[in-house]
Amino acid sequence: MEQQPKRTLAYFCPACRQSVAVERTVFQLAASANTLSCPCGKSSLRVEMMGDRVKLTVPCLFCGRDHTVTCSSQAFLHQRVLAFSCAQSGLDCCYVGEEGAVFAALRRLEEAVGKLESDGEKGSFLDELVMHEVLSELKEIAQRDGISCTCGSHRWKLQVNYSSIDLFCADCGGAMRLPAATSSDIDDICCKTRLLIHGNTGEG
Repeated sequence: MEQQPKRTLAYFCPACRQSVAVERTVFQLAASANTLSCPCGKSSLRVEMMGDRVKLTVPCLFCGRDHTVTCSSQAFLHQRVLAFSCAQSGLDCCYVGEEGAVFAALRRLEEAVGKLESDGEKGSFLDELVMHEVLSELKEIAQRDGISCTCGSHRWKLQVNYSSIDLFCADCGGAMRLPAATSSDIDDICCKTRLLIHGNTGEG
């Protein structure tokens, strides 16, 4: 019997400030709405599959409100890792995907949360030095024409957020997020010679 594909879902509880991660099979997620509660009982993540779309209601550590976000069922069930962010802070508040990728993203977010709490005063970026270094590495990759999209395009646009950088394909609108909050984010981009945006072509 074929093993059911599984997805790991994770968020930060605004009440107890701990990360909450659970694993669900694709069947469990598709069968009915899932409510994934923090052990402290004061917050929960709700996931509802609606045909070709998935709706998530995510508690947010940063602004204290619940965010309602949607994505395609295809991305929700098959992408390596999906990150949903708080528009107010620019920081991630929820991850869905493969176990290893989700836990790696969670560790980064924990580091970012620690930095946010210790710094107190909010500047333009969570960490000015990290953002500067990541942008510098990105510029070097761009100069080598190392940024492209799975749709075949080499034209892209850039958006700088509080703790991340978004790359958008200028032709198909595909997007890629680069974290820029911690020293490990610098290490990650330093290892890369190319960046591939996942295009909105409906393939792969």
